Amino acid sequence: MKKILITLICLLAFTGVQAQDDAIVRFFSKYMEDERFSRVYISPKMMQMAGGFMKSNADGQTKKDEKDMGELISKVRGIRILTADKIDGLPLYKEAMGTLTRNKYEDLMDVQDKSSSVKFMVREERGRVKELLMITGSGDSFTLLSMLGDFTYQDLNILAENTNMPGMKEYEKGNRK
Repeated sequence: MKKILITLICLLAFTGVQAQDDAIVRFFSKYMEDERFSRVYISPKMMQMAGGFMKSNADGQTKKDEKDMGELISKVRGIRILTADKIDGLPLYKEAMGTLTRNKYEDLMDVQDKSSSVKFMVREERGRVKELLMITGSGDSFTLLSMLGDFTYQDLNILAENTNMPGMKEYEKGNRK
């Protein structure tokens, strides 16, 4: 009986996480064929290849930073970006926020004014960041960025300081405030 109960609890927990991922995927899917939007998807394999490339090209002590950065980049399990310019992004911001299960995300930064909204959130599991989510909307643009992986906050800070990965400069600015 205990095995059945534990299995059922594990399945429900997995389904909850999967449903949240599905909400983000559905939001992306809804707009990915819309010509007003630009879409970027970087697969886990591509991130693994980029991290491996940096690690393998790092030779000697002078390249230790590149090797460390390669290890960090290989922790990224995928990036999805959906963006549009010359579009009223505030209704899209509200729609995207409405698709999220708010109790699964913790706010890192929230900037609201009458013409724009920016929100950074993380989804954690057992003390590790599994997703960094950035949603921005204004009177003339919208951006949604989802970066999946297995990070510490220190990893995210290092990525923000040392890469040009999408959303990292905004994360770095918010992290310093």
